[in-house]
Amino acid sequence: VKSHNMNWVNESVPREFILLGFSDRPWLEFPLFVMFLFSYILTIFGNLAIIVVSHLDPKLHTPMYFFLTNLSLLDLCYTTSTVPQMLVNIRSVRKVISYGGCVAQLFIFLALGSTECLLLAVMSFDRFVAICRPLHYSVIMHQRLCLQLAAASWISGFSNSVLQSTWTLQMPLCGHKEVDHFFCEVPALLKLSCVDTTANEAELFFISVLFLLIPVTLILISYAFIVQAVLRIQSAEGRRKAFGTCGSHLIVVSLFYGTAIYMYLQPPSPASKDRGKMVSLFYGIITPMLNPLIYTLRNKDVKGAFKRLIARILIK
Repeated sequence: VKSHNMNWVNESVPREFILLGFSDRPWLEFPLFVMFLFSYILTIFGNLAIIVVSHLDPKLHTPMYFFLTNLSLLDLCYTTSTVPQMLVNIRSVRKVISYGGCVAQLFIFLALGSTECLLLAVMSFDRFVAICRPLHYSVIMHQRLCLQLAAASWISGFSNSVLQSTWTLQMPLCGHKEVDHFFCEVPALLKLSCVDTTANEAELFFISVLFLLIPVTLILISYAFIVQAVLRIQSAEGRRKAFGTCGSHLIVVSLFYGTAIYMYLQPPSPASKDRGKMVSLFYGIITPMLNPLIYTLRNKDVKGAFKRLIARILIK
């Protein structure tokens, strides 16, 4: 009996997984490789630039840039947990990842994704206070509250990942090791299980409601108040500036939550498998790349900080 149990455990936990990606369509692999590499380089440079500038320029030592720095750090780690492995696999004949690598990828991707869900909601609260309560902004958004909100986002995100990763990895796989995805993600790994995963899918759905639908609802409420406040501004220039600041956050929010809700809050169906892969690339690669571009290209403060930093470097 003991040796039979040992064999079952050995079979249920493969030493490595095969990440299929789009290996059934080889012609897609080179354009995807170029796109991933380009996106990753942009993500690294864009997010690092925001972190460095926000740290070095005293004018950017405000709650908005504190949260933006957190988002940039998060996006750097988020893409690094999956993209390098994806780039290697796309150009390899054997598209494998070790069991340990898959566990690490699952845990980190889930932890940082959950944290981002909460952090984007915190950022919308910051914009709400800035536009709807401008005279009380510095009193409400004091340094301790900012630190507490950021810490709560990170701790909740990582706690959720510990729970979900543990539940997912407990499912017996019975030798199944072909993951029909680019990276190790909960929905893709649940499909490998050889037992009924209804309970896991229900848990995933419930937690996704907590981490996706509740923050989205809070963001929409914040923006309803923000729009009301902006429309009361007399000058057209003032209205344009306020909408510009919030518009960039709304673009990021729509891309990130829209694709994540599509992935995690719909029942799994065989027809949606390829769409699911493409959609997860959006919140896993495209959004982290767009975040710095959207926040900096439309922001005079950040542009000014970049110019001052370059001027200081040139003078030295």
